[in-house]
Amino acid sequence: MKLERSRGTRDFLPEEQIVRDGIVRTLTETFELFGFSPLETPIIERFDILSSKYAGGDEILKETFQFEDQGERELGLRYDLTVPFARVVGMNPQLKMPFKRYQIGPVFRDGPVSLARYRQFTQCDVDIVGAKGMLAEAELIAITSTAFKRMGF
Repeated sequence: MKLERSRGTRDFLPEEQIVRDGIVRTLTETFELFGFSPLETPIIERFDILSSKYAGGDEILKETFQFEDQGERELGLRYDLTVPFARVVGMNPQLKMPFKRYQIGPVFRDGPVSLARYRQFTQCDVDIVGAKGMLAEAELIAITSTAFKRMGF
């Protein structure tokens, strides 16, 4: 048997993973400095949830890894962090608004593989839901600027 990774995936050896972990740590510290809370969602979602964001648009759905579980339920791997976030907000009406969250995690796309286009990659989201006016947008710009400065950009 020839040992190979699945096409469109990568391994991160310790030297590179240490750098990646440092970036995540800097982002996490910055987001929490601004009062954002961490959120973790499953990488597996019901396919009807994943497909609801793009009603009428098939492009992203063509790239969604789809499968059935043993109970014959249609599932998929998340292709972004926004759809699971919207599901969490919809399922939890008790959340105090505005709700400020961040999430950093793997997402999956079954699209064409090429240089710098992978099937599994890390996405970072920071969002505010339930806010009125432009203050939330200004805060997101300030977070981005602060994070970049803290990383030396």
